[in-house]
Amino acid sequence: MAPTDTDPCTTELRGEDVDLSDGALWMGPQREEAFAALRRDLPVSRQRGLPFFDPDAADPVLLAENLARGLPHPGEIEWWAVTRYDDVMHVSRRPDLFASGLGGTNIGDIPQEIAEFLGSMINMDAPRHTKLRKLVNRGFTPRHIARIEDHVREQARAIVDAICEKGEVEFVSEVAAALPLQIICEMMGIPASDQQQIFEWTNTILGVGDPEYVSTFEDLMAAGFGLFQYGLELAEERLANPREDITSTLMHAEVDGERLSASELGSFFVLLVVAGNETTRTAISHGLLQLTRNPDQKQRWLADLDGVSPTAVEEIVRWASPVIHFRRTATEDTVLGDQEIAAGDRVVMFYNSANRDERVFDDPFRLDLTRSPNDHVGFGAGGPHFCLGANLARREIKVMFEELLSRLPDIEVSSAPDMLQSAFIHGIKRMKASFTPRPPLNRRTG
Repeated sequence: MAPTDTDPCTTELRGEDVDLSDGALWMGPQREEAFAALRRDLPVSRQRGLPFFDPDAADPVLLAENLARGLPHPGEIEWWAVTRYDDVMHVSRRPDLFASGLGGTNIGDIPQEIAEFLGSMINMDAPRHTKLRKLVNRGFTPRHIARIEDHVREQARAIVDAICEKGEVEFVSEVAAALPLQIICEMMGIPASDQQQIFEWTNTILGVGDPEYVSTFEDLMAAGFGLFQYGLELAEERLANPREDITSTLMHAEVDGERLSASELGSFFVLLVVAGNETTRTAISHGLLQLTRNPDQKQRWLADLDGVSPTAVEEIVRWASPVIHFRRTATEDTVLGDQEIAAGDRVVMFYNSANRDERVFDDPFRLDLTRSPNDHVGFGAGGPHFCLGANLARREIKVMFEELLSRLPDIEVSSAPDMLQSAFIHGIKRMKASFTPRPPLNRRTG
């Protein structure tokens, strides 16, 4: 059962009894009950420890290294959980009070050897973040996005062509992950022959907490360094031999006479490829799951694909909330949700909870594909770190579902979703889908 199945509006759980470091809480329907209790009773709550961290199973060498670097034992980490929509918006839009660069955006401080190639812009503040964001924006102008719009449709059609005669597929890998992976790789100039390796690296980087993907610190380091090194080499090659891709654009763009270094591009490359792959596939996966569980909403969309698609995409992103949280660090003493926050405190915004806030969304546990307004925080809550690829993600989700619903109208989930063990990504690892087989639009011969 997915965590979003239960309507916790009448929960008897008390907010002060919620422990967000309990890994078991994250893998069942009680997760939403816990966040509902926090929103009601203790919207800004003091938490201790890290979700999914098991001190008995942890690598003792890693713990020793962390202590040697001055990092606290993960079980000793304290932080504030921010669960209401208005408070999440406040934290996100006040980078002067809540910084990204002080310790990073993970709940636990990021070790320097990881931050060097996984940090990128999300772990920076102005003025450095502002300059890098301006440079990176050159690769995401309306002209660049418009150039690939038709190609997104072509790729989505090819994906449906590849599965339409099967009758049943593993939906996450064959459909949900396929489109964003192909598009972001092509945009960056990554050849098709390397896409599987890129996919495996991103799974590892965002699979922290799930032993299927990350069992040791070395696993994470190898994946992060491998992806960073790949981006670094691609950047250096495009600097010498530019092509029609975003990597070339970024390496040759200037703001105030300043360019990205190859190392900076390598770090941003990790961020863009990971975010551009994982979060969109998570939204598409959850989208089909909820259409299966809400057949009335599916029929509503089928009856008016063009009319319903714009609001349906926003509701799917709200429901999926692919990125569960991001951290900020208080730069000075302040007050948030009647709690006194001290300078240096970790403040963690829970987007999944904000997107279920009963004070903002009518009947928030009901899927409503025509919900309007729908000012969700599935792409972040505004401010300087709002998702750079939000418009691209919207386009991919819209096109993928239009192709699926118009050509395989009876497609539905046929197995329980295998959820990612993570407090950071609301991911689905595997999930079968079935449908009536149909012929492809473009039958290949050979």
